[in-house]
Amino acid sequence: MSGAIYTVIQTGMTQNTPSPAQPLRIGTRGSPLALAQAHETRARLMAAFGLPESAFAIHVIKVTGDAIQDRPLKEIGGKGLFTREIELALLEREIDIAVHSMKDMPVLQPEGLVLDTYLPREDPRDAFVSPHVDGIAALAPGQVVGTSSLRRRAQVLHRRPDLKVVEFRGNVQTRLKKLADGVADCTFLAMAGLHRLDMAHVARGPVDDVEMLPAVAQGAIGIERREDDTAVAEMLAALHDMATGHRLAAERAFLAELDGSCETPIAGLAMLEGDEIWLRGEILRPDGSEALSDAGRAKIADAADLGRSVAARLLGRASPGFFDWR
Repeated sequence: MSGAIYTVIQTGMTQNTPSPAQPLRIGTRGSPLALAQAHETRARLMAAFGLPESAFAIHVIKVTGDAIQDRPLKEIGGKGLFTREIELALLEREIDIAVHSMKDMPVLQPEGLVLDTYLPREDPRDAFVSPHVDGIAALAPGQVVGTSSLRRRAQVLHRRPDLKVVEFRGNVQTRLKKLADGVADCTFLAMAGLHRLDMAHVARGPVDDVEMLPAVAQGAIGIERREDDTAVAEMLAALHDMATGHRLAAERAFLAELDGSCETPIAGLAMLEGDEIWLRGEILRPDGSEALSDAGRAKIADAADLGRSVAARLLGRASPGFFDWR
């Protein structure tokens, strides 16, 4: 950790902690939602260790995924486009921690980095957003759905092949403007993001996860650090939400087994029930012509094994070229 540093005696912490003179540097994308997530992380650290806001510095890092808005993600590199530059800054010690939307995170971290801290998960469901339509069922044949998500595209077309889907890149504010401009009749956003932006009112309502299973890890914030930074590891341990960690262990193992990326329509959601974890997973052809789903239960300690087994069953049922565009 670059900062130093005074010790917060009242918390029982024995490692050095950031000070206003040398603050802990938090790396993030620059969108309003990414900044809201960085601010939440800062607030939780302030509360956990009795530190002032000035003991933290938020560093906005431009990432390729935000810079290129005129092409689908699958054409320019997938999930790593939202993390690569931030992780490089972390490895080069320009920042001390990185705050990420977990649905954007590849399942493998670069050597030397660790992702083992998750904040309490927000609502993982999708939100239906439209200026004049109440829900998916109310859309008339031929109406236009705007989305850049292959998962959402495939799910919509699987249920409503009579609809038209158009590319809809951009942050929340950009997509809302496109709706207002009439580019599409509706779109989908993450309920979690709308809550974090205090914008839940723009949604017609959440889409039931039985109707549209969300993206793996949707609604979860992850904090990445350098593997050798023991002071930061001790600080972040105070923030980690165990329940979210268990759920993401199953979901991300499911995704890893499927070799998931922004180029493959995959959905998954894990829930805790007592000492068990329940995982539902879905894979779809990109054009929505076919969808396969599976589910399973296991003890919480076996969450990752559960994710892999559900994925393996789906792969066993999928025909060759299942994820190819027809």
